[in-house]
Amino acid sequence: MYATGGLGDGSFNDQAQQGVQQAAEDFGVESRKVQPQQPSDFEDLQRQFAQETDPNYDLVTCIGFLQGDALSKVAPEYPEQSFQIVDAVPMRDTDGDDEGDEQFDNVGSYVFAEEEGSFLVGRLAGLLSTRSFSAGGGSTASDSTNLGFVGGVESDLIATFEAGFVSGVKSASDDLDVQTAYTGSFNDPAAGKEAALQMYNSGADIVYHASGNTGTGVFQAAQEEGRFAIGVDRDQSVTKSSYADVILASMVKRVDTAVYSAIEATVNGSFEGGATTSLGLADDGVGITYGQQLGAEISAEVKSEIDAAAQSIIDGSVDVPTDPTNV
Repeated sequence: MYATGGLGDGSFNDQAQQGVQQAAEDFGVESRKVQPQQPSDFEDLQRQFAQETDPNYDLVTCIGFLQGDALSKVAPEYPEQSFQIVDAVPMRDTDGDDEGDEQFDNVGSYVFAEEEGSFLVGRLAGLLSTRSFSAGGGSTASDSTNLGFVGGVESDLIATFEAGFVSGVKSASDDLDVQTAYTGSFNDPAAGKEAALQMYNSGADIVYHASGNTGTGVFQAAQEEGRFAIGVDRDQSVTKSSYADVILASMVKRVDTAVYSAIEATVNGSFEGGATTSLGLADDGVGITYGQQLGAEISAEVKSEIDAAAQSIIDGSVDVPTDPTNV
């Protein structure tokens, strides 16, 4: 069950689908997909999959943190049904204080250190924004003092992308500021474009988005203004190739690895409910990939600095915040 925004986003959902497709090729599994239109659909659809007997699903995979609340209601109703959820850890209340105390035994949660990968693209943006850089359809101005971040639905999860990005920018230069905006949707390119245009018109050279298909509008704005953008979840210079001339890089989040791993464990009889799998830089769960068209234009010196930053995070000498208010 995909996140709102659906397939074709060139980002989060498509990355999840890649994991399903690879598992089908490797293990011969069959699957059915559904693309909810709005969060209110989640609970009924989760319940329908759990109730189904023809076929009897071995695993129900729920993509996206917005499915967490619904799964907290559905999972205990079907204790024999295995569920996977990406980007959330549903918890049951065991002591009556309305706060989650323990994970559901039949739910495997997969989460990512989005802040770590976002730090790398933030540092890249900061380094390029403090010098004159032109490539493809964009350029920066060495006297620029700000960059931009566009988020989808405002939430603790998307805040980790923002926190990592801002922290990475600041690591490049304390003189840089980051404009932020949340559109309230993962499937509203028009809102993404409007938010990004305001940022570019306010002097931002580079805008990073964590907003699903809303980010398509960010790329449109970058092309119109002759500036740059940074993609998310997949290499969006490939999945949104018509904007490759302005996509400097993407923060890759290996949702495909999470989905594939859960299916593989189910096939092998080792799927572990009640557990959380965390994937960060050290696990190749997140990272940076340079744009197919623009990556070669980024200097070896800058790339070396990004590599060093990644190693510092893996080594533990750099601790990336997850809350923007702590940057």
